[in-house]
Amino acid sequence: MASASATLLKSSPIIDKSEWIKGQNLRHPSVCFVRSHPTSAAFTVRASSYADELVKTAKTVASPGRGILAMDESNATCGKRLASIGLENTEANRQAYRTLLVSAPGLGNYISGAILFEETLYQSTIDGKKMVDVLVEQNIVPGIKVDKGLVPLPGSNNESWCQGLDGLSSRTAAYYQQGARFAKWRTVVSIPNGPSALAVKEAAWGLARYAAISQDSGLVPIVEPEILLDGDHGIDRTFEVAQKVWAEVFFYLAENNVMFEGILLKPSMVTPGAECKDKATPQQVADYTLKLLHRRIPPAVPGIMFLSGGQSEVEATLNLNAMNQSPNPWHVSFSYARALQNTCLKTWGGRPENVKAAQDTLLVRAKANSLAQLGKYTGEGESEEAEKGMFVKGYVY
Repeated sequence: MASASATLLKSSPIIDKSEWIKGQNLRHPSVCFVRSHPTSAAFTVRASSYADELVKTAKTVASPGRGILAMDESNATCGKRLASIGLENTEANRQAYRTLLVSAPGLGNYISGAILFEETLYQSTIDGKKMVDVLVEQNIVPGIKVDKGLVPLPGSNNESWCQGLDGLSSRTAAYYQQGARFAKWRTVVSIPNGPSALAVKEAAWGLARYAAISQDSGLVPIVEPEILLDGDHGIDRTFEVAQKVWAEVFFYLAENNVMFEGILLKPSMVTPGAECKDKATPQQVADYTLKLLHRRIPPAVPGIMFLSGGQSEVEATLNLNAMNQSPNPWHVSFSYARALQNTCLKTWGGRPENVKAAQDTLLVRAKANSLAQLGKYTGEGESEEAEKGMFVKGYVY
């Protein structure tokens, strides 16, 4: 038993930045043992061979003054973004835009992780450098979207479930070899559609299975049950649903032996529905959201990386700033897509001569959210474009 315990506690290899992208196979078999007691049933204690590395990765992403750039739009969704500035959805145009993002000078001062789509993980910049290499040089941890999207959930109230567990183990192992060190799985809960107990349970179980599989492959899982903004409900209803969803999520994470120190969360902020007449101030959003976190999220979780969910760029930053006006047990930060990219994309417009101006715009937005993570954002000097809401009813990613 002593030798088994020693094996369990033995540190796994921790790789430096240069090894993120070498594609070395550092995998070791998972360790498990069974303790038997005369008066109780035997139970299994499982430890991932990547335990130390997972904790290190999570803490790196959840580092002070930094957050996540979510640039994991599928090719179809990226096409919508490009269409908004009059560009055709081609691999060359997607490559040009993603190159602009990852190569923005000094981006790593404000961004600790970047979530990529599979195409981007294997893609090179227009200069021929691997996207993953460029990120690592910027001290940004590469991540990867691993879910396969939402489909209708039979037996529910017109709700959905997230597919992608089939083959996930082999895919996450390959993504680790390619340099990814964390993963993202997004499922959603709709308040106007119930949410039904079936939909909540399905979302929680799927997230827990994904998280366990990801950790087994060396990837820190971002756990993201997004409570959609759609609806005219008030903030109290959102809070009620969020409590139920997060209770279910952490129950199934524990059931699947997921190590909480090696995960990150990507929740929605607690806000009224987008069509609610009673709007909430940043302080109200902060109060409700922090109350939810304190009731439901164990302090062992290193980072809470909020999604923006259709808020305007400024609104998302103001709300984050309000949540960081006092110390929190977790790193409370951001994992924004449109709330970081919207003005940047429009500034670029697909024109090579606008690349620097677009990158400068991205850095302004990233710095604003960095300050918000530190509780030091003032909101001064924001553009009119950054204050425009981005909610789209029934939005499909």
